[in-house]
Amino acid sequence: MEFVFLAYPTQPELRVLSFLGVSLVYTLIISGNVLIIVAIQTEARLHTPMYYFLGSLSGVEICYTAVVVPHILANILQSEKTITLLGCATQMIFFIGLGSADCLLLASMAYDRYVAICHPLQYPLTMTLTVCVRLVMASVVIGLFLSIQLVAFIFSLPFCRAQSIEHFFCDVPPVMRLFCACSHIHEQSVLVAATLAIAMPFFFIATSYVFIAAAVLKIHSAVGHHRAFSTCSSHLSVVLLQYGCCAFMYLRPNSSYYPKQDQFISLVYTLGTPMLNPLIYTLRNSEMKGILGRVLTRNCLSHSK
Repeated sequence: MEFVFLAYPTQPELRVLSFLGVSLVYTLIISGNVLIIVAIQTEARLHTPMYYFLGSLSGVEICYTAVVVPHILANILQSEKTITLLGCATQMIFFIGLGSADCLLLASMAYDRYVAICHPLQYPLTMTLTVCVRLVMASVVIGLFLSIQLVAFIFSLPFCRAQSIEHFFCDVPPVMRLFCACSHIHEQSVLVAATLAIAMPFFFIATSYVFIAAAVLKIHSAVGHHRAFSTCSSHLSVVLLQYGCCAFMYLRPNSSYYPKQDQFISLVYTLGTPMLNPLIYTLRNSEMKGILGRVLTRNCLSHSK
């Protein structure tokens, strides 16, 4: 059994433009996130919990986009834009699992900022390397566990409609529209999984920032305000972008699915968010800008020799 994707352009000119555009964005995603990982690994000053989480987030986003984007590029060039039933389920497992891990990692980063600002004296004892590694591993394991359970539940129903997916890849809302049985229970299962992977981490992040804001208001110096704001503003920008798109896609009933609108939103959180995250963390962090500049300069000098 195969599924056919219907969202791809058919005109040769649009196919070429789409391929070039997606290739450019994918190159920026890989290069930006790899550069952040290299900078964090090579600079001893960045061997802190905050940057460990940032490097882990970049690694997850490289894998997250690799699940979908190469397949999108291949489908743009191919005449038959198909995927097998097993391939669709596998793609959905890793796409949802790594996307959930992304959301959970952002919650871990919020906890790191909460401890650093609200309990600075306890920070070295609380946010040890072991704790950071466990939080990252837990984010990935929980994300993949939720994804496997959800996808197994989704693909337990028979598909009786034409196997045509109005989308670029195997995402939950367009696939669930192909069910021929009553999918009310399956919609509820998607809502439960989305609540665990999106709503609960976002509530935790919001609660952390309430305490952070209260602690920052007690700081009387302008320098302290600026330092606290600079360490949190990048994270908040990424959180709003990531959680906004995910909540729009998954925290709603399947009956409110609109193909064209949802295709655009999917492109935003599949290509836009992973591309913007390195830019946001770099442009809003003067320390990262300086270190990335030195890393690029060293690389250029080594290649010139």
